[in-house]
Amino acid sequence: MGTGNMAKTSAWNAAYMAGLLTGIAVLPVWAQETGQDETLALEEIVVTARRSAERLQDAPVAVTALSADALDRLGASDLGDLQAAVPNLTLHEGDASNAVVYIRGVGQIDSLAFADPGVGIYLDDVYLGRAQGAFLDVFDTERVEVLRGPQGTLYGRNTIGGAVKFVSKQPDDRTAASVEATIGDYDRRDVKASVRGPLIPEMLAGSAAIAYLSRDGYAKNSVGGKDDGDQETFAWRLGLKATPNDRLTISLSADGSDDRPDTSRTPARATAVFTTPPNADPFKVDADFNGLNKLSVRGVAAHIDWDASDAVSLKSITAYRTMDYETHLDLDATAAAIFGVFVDEAQNQFSQEFQASVRTDRFDGVFGLYYFREHDETESGLAGPVISLVTNSLNDQTNRSYAAYGQGSYHVSNALSLTAGLRYTYEKKDFDRIQEFFAATSPIPPALGTGLRITDVKTGDNWSSLSPKLGLDYKINDDVMAYASAARGFKSGGFDGRSNNPAQAVAYDPETMWSYELGLKSSLLDRRMTLNLAGFYNDYKDLQLSSFVADSTGGFAALFTNAGAATTKGLELELTARATQDLTLSATAAWLDAQYDEYKGPGGADIAHLRTPVNSPEWNFRLGANWQREVGDAGRVIVDGDLSYRSKTYPTVSSSEVLAQSGYALLNAQVAFQTADEHWTATFGVRNIADKKYVSHGFDLSDSLGYQLAYYGAPRTWSLGLKYRY
Repeated sequence: MGTGNMAKTSAWNAAYMAGLLTGIAVLPVWAQETGQDETLALEEIVVTARRSAERLQDAPVAVTALSADALDRLGASDLGDLQAAVPNLTLHEGDASNAVVYIRGVGQIDSLAFADPGVGIYLDDVYLGRAQGAFLDVFDTERVEVLRGPQGTLYGRNTIGGAVKFVSKQPDDRTAASVEATIGDYDRRDVKASVRGPLIPEMLAGSAAIAYLSRDGYAKNSVGGKDDGDQETFAWRLGLKATPNDRLTISLSADGSDDRPDTSRTPARATAVFTTPPNADPFKVDADFNGLNKLSVRGVAAHIDWDASDAVSLKSITAYRTMDYETHLDLDATAAAIFGVFVDEAQNQFSQEFQASVRTDRFDGVFGLYYFREHDETESGLAGPVISLVTNSLNDQTNRSYAAYGQGSYHVSNALSLTAGLRYTYEKKDFDRIQEFFAATSPIPPALGTGLRITDVKTGDNWSSLSPKLGLDYKINDDVMAYASAARGFKSGGFDGRSNNPAQAVAYDPETMWSYELGLKSSLLDRRMTLNLAGFYNDYKDLQLSSFVADSTGGFAALFTNAGAATTKGLELELTARATQDLTLSATAAWLDAQYDEYKGPGGADIAHLRTPVNSPEWNFRLGANWQREVGDAGRVIVDGDLSYRSKTYPTVSSSEVLAQSGYALLNAQVAFQTADEHWTATFGVRNIADKKYVSHGFDLSDSLGYQLAYYGAPRTWSLGLKYRY
């Protein structure tokens, strides 16, 4: 980027920030001038970020909570639609139906099973071990909580960057039902339905929800003329809740989803691929190896809650989940059979957690034991007959994690509380890998045992860690709280699941991070406004990074290693204000300074000065408005709009300038009419109104194969929905 462009971008960012801060300064005056009215108070949000229910504004942690209504107003259909609503969050679908999640510059971009995520995703307090199956669709949702910063004490496993908690609606004695149908461009056809209520009054309640989500792909494929990257998903969820007495609750749940699109998603050519020039239109692609993409997820869970006394409650969470994934990915993005990747993965996991919560006048605490076991078999390889590169491999990995933890807050006074926590984690991984090379004429996938075996490794290792947390919070008054904390996060080591080098039998090291945070939470103007601020400093060690490089002969090679160290620091703001009876305004702003302190590249050279941490934009903002107006006795009109901005972002570890996405803004809007009895709601919405083309993900293969590929976010889309709820 030239000096002039950089100056313009910096000026734009400064002007944007100045405008936002000016609006924040003016808004309280504006609200005061309209007169104080307690009926305008914002709705209180209850979260379980610290493993017990509390008001969002009372939780001394950086957490964003989005209720079901807030998700509706966003027009959210999957977790990716939350990205702009949470400061310093990057969340999108990767190249292999995987969730790519970064918080404050910490996450994991690799989609294969040997690479653990850096941000934990939880479904009803059950950790999802794999990135596939974790890009959840939004249906039957009570709320989503996004916890920023390491959650090493209470959550533990692979939450070094934070956690995303998906909370589904639970059955109870209130009878409720809903059905919703949505159509849109790209032949979108969605149907969602749910029902819940008592089966035996005051003793047993049940719930059921289903969703069918379908659309054509956003891109057209020149090979055969079909669309590319479509959706065809059927998902369901069942629940039972038994309350034998006032102190005991037993909840059973089961969920599943099947995604059966016609194709996988093909990237666009950001550079020429051998003799084929770059794509002029990123939504006109060329692929001969994209005809398979199947993802199936199943899960069952049991939650048992027992109030042993007024001060002590006990909880057990038992869960078992499976995930099966098959795909063909065209990673030459041409009509020729040059370079494809096939994956066939089967994963299952079992987890058991026991918790004890203690609450007295002076002390609140949560103590627990956690066990997690995961088995994953992934058969994958390269299908490149034109360049005579056909491989197949089988990675067989078993992960076990054991943890004991406790965190408590001592209330020194009504205003001051001190918090201390500690988690001990022990993790063990057993890893077997075989890899074979085949002739270019071999079928895809070639049968293991019939090729030239170049890798045959059986290995394992274990790691342990202590993750402490210290904090204090002080209530300046009933509506303003300040807090400070220091916490350590941990992510275990592992084994490079792509390498054909015998040295890959040596494990890469765990990641660790110390995070220091200061925050302020406030409810102002008779609780018509919430204003939350957070500042943080992260000392990040032994980052686990994946990149694609050239081997000693100049051929293709994948590198997964501990790159070194990084420092990230930043500021975050979240504002919601009820300006008038009809108008609610919201804003988020985040500044992130992420830099490598050390980056050990190929050959051990320090290339920190040549790299920028992946998915770490310096600035991101969002301004939103919700306006509601009664229309006589018929009902009300609801209008929502938001403008979000992200500054320059590098979607690849290589910091490729070709794939780097310069700063861009997205504009969304939605209008709805809701009947007076709130039973019927009709909605029309448009996302990405300006039809901005922006890179969200990429592959830099320039070192070995000489080209680069880009995945783009969704183009402009519209939808029309009708919902009935009772």
